[in-house]
Amino acid sequence: MSILPPLPTHPAARLFAIVAYLEAITWTGLLIGMVLKYVTDTTERGVEIFGPIHGMAFIAYVLITVMAAMRLRWQWWVTLVALLAAVPPFGTIVAERWLARRGDLDAPQTTASSEAA
Repeated sequence: MSILPPLPTHPAARLFAIVAYLEAITWTGLLIGMVLKYVTDTTERGVEIFGPIHGMAFIAYVLITVMAAMRLRWQWWVTLVALLAAVPPFGTIVAERWLARRGDLDAPQTTASSEAA
């Protein structure tokens, strides 16, 4: 039994979900590193290691979110909420779950006119 929800089937949605969870995991590492550096004053290694990793995960999340928004045809405000979710710790997980519940991680619906083209 997995603690993670099932991944979406659409490739863009699947990539978005994976990167959302990776961004949150790197947030965890960075927060632990910050506690060790600033609260316990024991080591800076956690920040040295997870700072750049989280930075890369953050940039990847932003890029993948924009790509997913275009491919899955999200409304502009949904895209904005998903992007802003990267700012607070673990917000990307909340955004991924919210988007899944709304159906925004499902394949976009095609219309009869786009199928004929």
